[in-house]
Amino acid sequence: MRTRLMRAVVVHGPGDVRIDEREVPSPGPGEVLLALEWGGICGSDIAYWRKGASGTASLTHPLVLGHEVAGRIAVLGPGVAGFDAGQAVTVHPAQLVGDGVLPPRIAGRTNLYPHVRYFGSAAFDPHTDGGFSEFRTVPADQVRPLPEGVDTEQGALAEPLAVALHAAGRVPSLRGRTVLVNGCGPIGSLVVAAARLRGAGTVIAADLASSSLAVAKAMGADETRDLSGGASLPEDVDVVFEASGAPAALGPVLRATARGGTVVQVGNLPGAAVPSVLGDLVTREITWIGSYRFVEEIDEALRALRDGLDVRPLITHRFPLERAEEALAVAADPASGSSKVMLRLTAQA
Repeated sequence: MRTRLMRAVVVHGPGDVRIDEREVPSPGPGEVLLALEWGGICGSDIAYWRKGASGTASLTHPLVLGHEVAGRIAVLGPGVAGFDAGQAVTVHPAQLVGDGVLPPRIAGRTNLYPHVRYFGSAAFDPHTDGGFSEFRTVPADQVRPLPEGVDTEQGALAEPLAVALHAAGRVPSLRGRTVLVNGCGPIGSLVVAAARLRGAGTVIAADLASSSLAVAKAMGADETRDLSGGASLPEDVDVVFEASGAPAALGPVLRATARGGTVVQVGNLPGAAVPSVLGDLVTREITWIGSYRFVEEIDEALRALRDGLDVRPLITHRFPLERAEEALAVAADPASGSSKVMLRLTAQA
């Protein structure tokens, strides 16, 4: 019997990404085989390509990239019900390893569980391959059907939208409040949209790149501040989402926050020591909150897409799978003007 082969975007080490051929897998009990159509490039994909590591996770062997993906069910594995072949779906990329029990103080916050396999992550050895491939088997409980009217390109963005919705949910209520989003890359621009969905009164977006600010405006920002042109952050803002991840931004962000206000840290900060000006955290009694991935907000993201949230302004570039290295380079280059760079994982998508 002839072996079926598929293509996959595989990082082998720093600066070494290849289009490898691999055998098409067969779904086991409780799994489905997905024919993937679209994938969105994230900062962690870029980090593995550039440095061979993302955060504290380092490559020890080749890894299929990608955790923002959507496609269609190709084959149902034994024991799987409730899905149909050809059905359009996306994926919740997190799978808990172990008993899943959390301390009572963080009950239900599965994003804080200490051992999670995540699509396209080298945190475990063997690594957890991602979805930048033509096919992938997935446990059925990680599959999320796309609502009618939501195509697979938009469905691939449900994962980063879930990250943004989780960040917005870290504040008890945004209704009627003034919100600043500092850093308007893909996640920051989606935080703008999430703040709008949660009823924010005024949303201000700030960035160093005019192209990023244009995307944030399209995603619902009332006002933009181009920090490269001499503009400064506003003053006395109720809630600030820091989405740049730049340590140098922390001082100005804290100064922009109102006394007694809240900063939600969405952008990943470096794991090594860096200088930052944090004095206002104390003297202004600011609440500084972290935000990490998401729990089940991917379901809320899909409802928002169903109800008309248009995430297509976020998409600036599309590449076929075989041009993955070019796509990564564009996504990593601030001069490219890119926001979300998408990979078409099949010729039929």
